[in-house]
Amino acid sequence: MNPNNENTQQINIELGEKEAEGIYSNLAIITHSPAEFVIDFTRVVPGVPKARVLSRIITTPQHAKMLLRALKDNIDKFESRFGEIKVDAQSAPQFGFINPDKGEQIN
Repeated sequence: MNPNNENTQQINIELGEKEAEGIYSNLAIITHSPAEFVIDFTRVVPGVPKARVLSRIITTPQHAKMLLRALKDNIDKFESRFGEIKVDAQSAPQFGFINPDKGEQIN
């Protein structure tokens, strides 16, 4: 037995056919309370003034932080293999997105 793996538990994760297809999202709205983070995924299409939430994830602050770390780790690995992901923060928002005024509630 490897002493480094004493607390390791294997979990079998089943991926259903519908979930395997995935859902494309180009906008996420994140809100939080003292007890949870809520991430709403939607897709905005040019010329369509309305978007519907396609999926909502509700998680604890601890799991949200672990997700942040996992995303950073995967982005770092992606960029080391394929090059930097460019994000131009100064360009005009896509699809008519606007930055909400400070203190403005968005959902």
